[in-house]
Amino acid sequence: MITEAAVLQALRVVQDPDLHRDIVALGFVKNVSISGGAVSFDIELTTPACPVRERMQAEARDVVSAIPGVASVKIRMTSQVRPSPGVAKEQLIPGVRNVLPVASGKGGVGKSTVSANLALALSAMGARVGLMDADVYGPSIPTIMGVKEPPGMIGERIIPVDQYGIKVMSMGFFLRDDQAVVWRGPMLAKMVEQFLGGVEWGELDYLVIDLPPGTGDVQLTLCQRIPISGAAIVSTPQDVALRVAEKAIHMFRQLNTPVLGLIENMSYFVCGHCGERENIFDNGGARRASDRLAIPFLGEIPLASSIRVDSDAGRPTVIAAPESALSRAFFGVAENLAAQVSVTNMQQELTGSVQISF
Repeated sequence: MITEAAVLQALRVVQDPDLHRDIVALGFVKNVSISGGAVSFDIELTTPACPVRERMQAEARDVVSAIPGVASVKIRMTSQVRPSPGVAKEQLIPGVRNVLPVASGKGGVGKSTVSANLALALSAMGARVGLMDADVYGPSIPTIMGVKEPPGMIGERIIPVDQYGIKVMSMGFFLRDDQAVVWRGPMLAKMVEQFLGGVEWGELDYLVIDLPPGTGDVQLTLCQRIPISGAAIVSTPQDVALRVAEKAIHMFRQLNTPVLGLIENMSYFVCGHCGERENIFDNGGARRASDRLAIPFLGEIPLASSIRVDSDAGRPTVIAAPESALSRAFFGVAENLAAQVSVTNMQQELTGSVQISF
């Protein structure tokens, strides 16, 4: 006779490669049902963007199928994004499970384009996502996301714009095209707090925050005001950009904020006519920096004119060409980022401290 205990024992050999524990110990296996030789159960992952989802399902099917008497195995893959222990207790944004700032040491590295496409990729994989544009001096998210209407209001609370299935908020919604923001630190801090506590974000798995370049008041206020699940750093491959990106990494470490990894944008260019690959800004610099700084490398995004065209048209590449190689690059980075969030949250739950795995 097949027993639930036998099924669970078989599944203990299936390991989550990021969390380094078996799926039974992690509590992923739920709703085990046995009827004659038919076995069914759920595997509930910590993110819908799990990069090893199919592999884990195949391994689970193989080990349970090997139990004597099992004739069929039905596995339902589900997900429940776990909140960051610190963020989960935060009253300023009570429904937000994970806050993910995307930062860069300098401007011009494509941080906003990466932020928008990562948010959309996470949403496309089933997560509830918000996108907050905290780049006060150069808010480009409204253009990239194709948002023309301002947000609504309920009483004194701001209702973020719903665009492509994610909730969007930006300083750009409140500015004329020819208007510049000339603010000192206290005003910037007030804006950050208003965009967090004054916006009706609702229930979100991930709030992606597009930060301004550098290491200034917005970054400091954000890290001091709410717990951060972890930051992603965007850089181009050349040494001058990476040296500045390191300053952003050191800033987050000084502020006791986990750095989830480094993203190499404009990594290489593939000629549309001959197919030849050219490393215009060098290549692999971010990966080498990740090794040197002991942080994960989250992936590389090619340099392509279509990414710029899509952003200018208000339809980011993940929306405009979801099956393209460029979109697959964004999806790959989003999966790796979500995996690092799960690792960080699990470590905090188990030990109360964070040691980023890569």
